[in-house]
Amino acid sequence: MATKGDRNLTLLDWASGVDDAGVTMKVVEILDESNEMMDDMVWVEGNLPTGTRTTVRSGLPEAYWKQYNKGVPRSKGVKKQMDEACGMLRVYSVVDKDLAELNGEGGAFLASEEAGFIEGMTQQVQTAFIYGNIATDPERIMGLTPRYSDATAENAENILNGGGSASTNTSIWLVCWGDDTVHAMFPVSKPTGLQRTPKGVQTVSDDDGDEMEAYRTLYGWDCGLVVRDWRFIVRICNVDVATLTGTGATGAKLIEMMVVASELPPYLKGKCAFYMNRKIKTFLRRQITNKANVNLTFENVAGKKVMAFDGIPCRRVDKIVNTESTVTGLPTFV
Repeated sequence: MATKGDRNLTLLDWASGVDDAGVTMKVVEILDESNEMMDDMVWVEGNLPTGTRTTVRSGLPEAYWKQYNKGVPRSKGVKKQMDEACGMLRVYSVVDKDLAELNGEGGAFLASEEAGFIEGMTQQVQTAFIYGNIATDPERIMGLTPRYSDATAENAENILNGGGSASTNTSIWLVCWGDDTVHAMFPVSKPTGLQRTPKGVQTVSDDDGDEMEAYRTLYGWDCGLVVRDWRFIVRICNVDVATLTGTGATGAKLIEMMVVASELPPYLKGKCAFYMNRKIKTFLRRQITNKANVNLTFENVAGKKVMAFDGIPCRRVDKIVNTESTVTGLPTFV
């Protein structure tokens, strides 16, 4: 988190982005990450100004066997409603006008700064989709992890225990994206995705309260996660990365658990994918090289080689950490 004094670009920041001739250079984005879940998400407009209200069928009407000359009881189904809220992510960029135009390439300099804001917000949104918890941070969104962390909840049958109990745990997720399964959302009548609103040159105050002319830009993203049917998400948790090997001889039974995970949804519906971080995907690729299992293959998708498990793409999400809390109370995977 930047301190107050770090939030304004300095002459040193400017100099770090130009060559000896004062020409704006292309910035090497070494902080970029691979968060492929963002590429797969299905986005649906909400039906509320602040999110989405979903109606799900929670009970089926019961039918009865009839006898001659006897009636049957009346019956009805049961429905319930759930509200999912959007979070509002905002940040302002303020760049001193004279600093931006120092080399006569104000547009290129501002575009270079913009790329950093876009990448940073994308990473924050991806983290929120995985770990956001409105119970502890009510201004954020409800992500996947707090929804699938209770061994006594209805969806506990879709939480598989990797057996880890240390501080080096991670998870693998199977998600089937779709309009009526699980999807991302944006508020009704609002644009989807990251929004950039240039405010032009404005008079702003510096950290000492003195005024200056600056380019001011507002970046915003209103989004949330809607789980309409919990059966189309599976979490393989408690995977201790410290005990994994390239042959699969020790550690969590990744392949066996991925087999079970792929069978837990009623059927594979919509856009389905396994999501894992770099370390887990690397171990799985090593198992392909070592021919440790035949479920993993490389397939050509749109001209690119994609690792797949029984035909389900395996996608990398760098924001899935290796320091997750242990989910307790789950049965041992056998």
